[in-house]
Amino acid sequence: MAAGGPRRRGRDTLLDRAGHRVLPTRRLSDLVQGRPPGVTGSQWSSASRASFDFVVYAADSGHPIVAVEIGPVAAAGSAEQRVQRLKDAVGAAVGLPVLRIGSPTLRAAEHGRRLVEYVIDARAYAAGGVGEDPAPVGFRDILGRLPDGRTGPVNDLGALARAAAVEAYVAGRVADPIVRGLHVRWADGPAQGWSWVQVRPDVCLVERVVVTEQRFSCGIDAARLAEDLATVALGERLREVATAELLPRAELTAQIVALSRRRDELVGGFAFDHLCAD
Repeated sequence: MAAGGPRRRGRDTLLDRAGHRVLPTRRLSDLVQGRPPGVTGSQWSSASRASFDFVVYAADSGHPIVAVEIGPVAAAGSAEQRVQRLKDAVGAAVGLPVLRIGSPTLRAAEHGRRLVEYVIDARAYAAGGVGEDPAPVGFRDILGRLPDGRTGPVNDLGALARAAAVEAYVAGRVADPIVRGLHVRWADGPAQGWSWVQVRPDVCLVERVVVTEQRFSCGIDAARLAEDLATVALGERLREVATAELLPRAELTAQIVALSRRRDELVGGFAFDHLCAD
């Protein structure tokens, strides 16, 4: 079964928030008490040494709420993918909740704390809206004053990136100030978000993020979170747009069309047909 965590605040505690304690970089062996049934000794030996970027604990009980990973998606057939599958097998055996953010740009050191805080707040808001007094709007859709003075969704993680795109447009570094995107969720699979900006009329800067929830809910729709995180990643790359790898606009449109043709494999179908025309 999943092991408990420290109940007292330790020197390695990253933050305390809303009844949760967040610790960085924990091995699976710190979270699981011994080799679980159904896992071989060889599998346990490999998986137990693998680590998560953060673990969120309940501050009162020390029970792990979720283990979080942020970073590039493991390549098919790679050693990293094999270790990930072993971790998934152990996590499934003991019921450990896992949140995995797959991105070529986002990293735990730079973006992890904000993401963990966001998920803790989103879950607390969703829990407060259960019962006779449901929340009037979802956490992602709460309106307020944005950094640029406009009124908009204050819990849009991509808000600063959208403002950066406008600044890049004014500076002549991109051809269009509008950040576009889409999000989908695969049946029995992860959520995926895309975000892009038109750098020149024929090429785009594109970011994609995969969000995988295992025995866990982020408190908001994982697909929308994936798109917002893709926008965050896009904002990071807008700083280096002159040297960034760009995708022809026609190729991006072709990829969107290909995705739309797989709508039967998606939860809720495909809601972005308006993006299929170049």
